[in-house]
Amino acid sequence: MYSTETQIRIHYALTDQMGIFYHGHYAQFYEIGRGESIRVLGYTYKDIEAMGIIMPVVDIHSKFLRPARYDDLITVKTTLKELPIQHKIIFHSEIYNEADELLNVGDVTLYFMDAKTMKRCNMPEALKDKLQHYFPINNY
Repeated sequence: MYSTETQIRIHYALTDQMGIFYHGHYAQFYEIGRGESIRVLGYTYKDIEAMGIIMPVVDIHSKFLRPARYDDLITVKTTLKELPIQHKIIFHSEIYNEADELLNVGDVTLYFMDAKTMKRCNMPEALKDKLQHYFPINNY
């Protein structure tokens, strides 16, 4: 399993009139967590795109447990529970407040696609090489 954590402060523009983090913004926090998770491996989305691969979101699920509020420092925990073996990668996100209370969980599925043909393809080997040692040997 591969997991990273990213901290984000809830600023005023992200809240509703009650000072509660607006539910529509959670997908952005999932994306920030994914981007930073990939960065920890030594890559960026820009690097992957330079390899001729794009990664569109094809499915997203979110469950709201507790509200995040203005000025909270939240932690986005981003996890790959399994090594992608074909064209699909699923990022699991958990969002916690400073009291370590679980606020939100989400799963985002992306496909690896050839940017020229727009057809699904396997995960780039360079990225797979970086991820392999986080998973038991029988997963790859």
